[in-house]
Amino acid sequence: QLQLVESGGGSVLPGGSLRLSCVASGIIFGLNTMGWYRQAPGKQRELVAAIRSGGTTNYADSVKGRFTISRDNAKKMVYLQMSSLKPEDTAVYYCNAHRITDGRDYWGRGTQVTVSS
Repeated sequence: QLQLVESGGGSVLPGGSLRLSCVASGIIFGLNTMGWYRQAPGKQRELVAAIRSGGTTNYADSVKGRFTISRDNAKKMVYLQMSSLKPEDTAVYYCNAHRITDGRDYWGRGTQVTVSS
């Protein structure tokens, strides 16, 4: 049974940092592009960052230079290091696995990130 479980969310002051983690089970990790999405209240879910099995990454323009995505294929983990956080980064962050063989997407339940003074 496929499962994605996020952790590491919380509340932080503007300018602070957080590290999100996602552990995957029930999938062949190397066949998936892993990503982090976020959804703020009243807004659509958007891609934050993604990383392919070989390590190639892409980021939303709004987080470039502040966020770093990484993965550990042996541990089936994907991480999002977030720095210089802004109030507009406040959202529920979701871990995503995109299976490259058939394009199917899998989602975690999300973790809340709140940036506020």
